[in-house]
Amino acid sequence: MTLFVNVPSVSQLVTGVRAGDRAALGRAITLVESRKPEHQEKAQEMLHALLPYAGGAQRVGISGVPGVGKSTFIETLGCYLIGEGNKVAVLAVDPSSGRTGGSILGDKTRMEKLAADANAFIRPSPSSGVLGGVARATRETIVILEAAGFDTVLVETVGTGQSETMVADMVDFFLVLMLPGAGDELQGIKKGILELADMLAVNKADIFGKKLQLAVREYKSALHILSDASPNWHPPVVACSGLTGEGIPELWAQIESHRKITAKEGERDERRQKQRLMWLHAQIKDRLLDGFFLNTHVADTLQETEEAVRCGKTTVSKAAENLLKAYLSSQ
Repeated sequence: MTLFVNVPSVSQLVTGVRAGDRAALGRAITLVESRKPEHQEKAQEMLHALLPYAGGAQRVGISGVPGVGKSTFIETLGCYLIGEGNKVAVLAVDPSSGRTGGSILGDKTRMEKLAADANAFIRPSPSSGVLGGVARATRETIVILEAAGFDTVLVETVGTGQSETMVADMVDFFLVLMLPGAGDELQGIKKGILELADMLAVNKADIFGKKLQLAVREYKSALHILSDASPNWHPPVVACSGLTGEGIPELWAQIESHRKITAKEGERDERRQKQRLMWLHAQIKDRLLDGFFLNTHVADTLQETEEAVRCGKTTVSKAAENLLKAYLSSQ
């Protein structure tokens, strides 16, 4: 990752972020994305200084299968919110290719109108193949953006597997975009994502007509089978069009209603508290894992042990036990 030649001080970054300076904002985010220990130490000092100014934004996770129209939907939603007087940030959780290490960072080109607006900020988050890396960078970037005065943070996920859970665990509201007209509407839906969703939005209302209304009814039926995650909120199913903007104001009104209800009942704060504790435990696990593989005692025997497991000369449990003993004996 390319970092700055002249690295600003923590106080300069904090001042710049608080002033909404876009150059300082970009540098602050690049700093938290860096894996270098010296950058991480500085990043944590900066985040600690910014923390009192964070926490005020509405954090919305947006998921959906490829082709559902997430980028168009997010741009239309973002432009609508800016028109209503909001400052909007978009973070695209974009796990990198496990084979090449590359990632698809095309969000700015796919959201040209939103990217050009002074009240918007778009940032992709490449993970170098590690979802934990994206989770850390995205969570810490949210703190920076809130301290910079953004009152709405939209976090986009690719809509596959672990990334959905990861994003749901860092936002106040998790929206899942669905696509009608693809055969059996319920066949491809994972129960897990239905349980995560605070709302289902059936996109492309401008195209599908009657099929869309049928899909809305079927999704509503599917949600009634499940127990609501919240005692104060039953996930609605709405129809919308990211292309024309149809249904977008009504969709956002539902999200605002969720904010008011959960804030009144104390559920919003409780959700964020649980998320912070989950993140603490995840950080401990990640750092222990990093320390394990960087340990010289483990490194000395790891290749030999892996070869023994690969050839079937020892059991996986025994191999793990030996490696853990090597690690713990060095502590």
